[in-house]
Amino acid sequence: MADQAQVAAHWDAAYARGDSTRSWFAEQPVMSLRMLDAAGVSAADALIDVGGGASRLTGVLLDRGFRDLTVLDVSAIGVEPARDRLGPRADQVHWVIADVLSWYPQRHYQAWHDQAVFHFLTTDEHRQQYLRALDTATGPDAIAVFGCFAPDGPQHCSGLPVARYSPAQLARQVGTNWLLISQDREEHITPAGAIQPFTWIALRRQS
Repeated sequence: MADQAQVAAHWDAAYARGDSTRSWFAEQPVMSLRMLDAAGVSAADALIDVGGGASRLTGVLLDRGFRDLTVLDVSAIGVEPARDRLGPRADQVHWVIADVLSWYPQRHYQAWHDQAVFHFLTTDEHRQQYLRALDTATGPDAIAVFGCFAPDGPQHCSGLPVARYSPAQLARQVGTNWLLISQDREEHITPAGAIQPFTWIALRRQS
């Protein structure tokens, strides 16, 4: 899945089946908000949601008064439900269609949010490409929130292999210049009724 066109085609097809039927669907971004709150992220902060796709997080953050929001996703089809749901408010959000592995940030964000992108990176090369984007897009004291499959989570998702992490393992992957400040566990219930255990962490950049 190294080629961006292949990656985009895969996720276009996944999203085209309907967001509410996909395993990641949730009516409310409860864990995302819990972790952002625990890390002290406020409406004054610029936030990027990596792999945000059709997530409801952007709408909830707009309701909370956030005014500098960016959603990055490799799938143009994936962001359509979110844009449609927001209506005129979609114009208040910066929408970036790009593969995070080859994307070069043009600015800094105070908060980086990633629910279920990082765990699809199963090679060191791809993880390093991702972390280069993270480090380029953030500065000291920035916050990064990750939600990835836990050690007892599924080994595959959306037809792809995934990596699974404990909080300590995930923090080590992000790097020593990030300090783990909060962690949690979620047992996400999919629309089909399956339970998917997630590890959540929030980190603060040290340098």
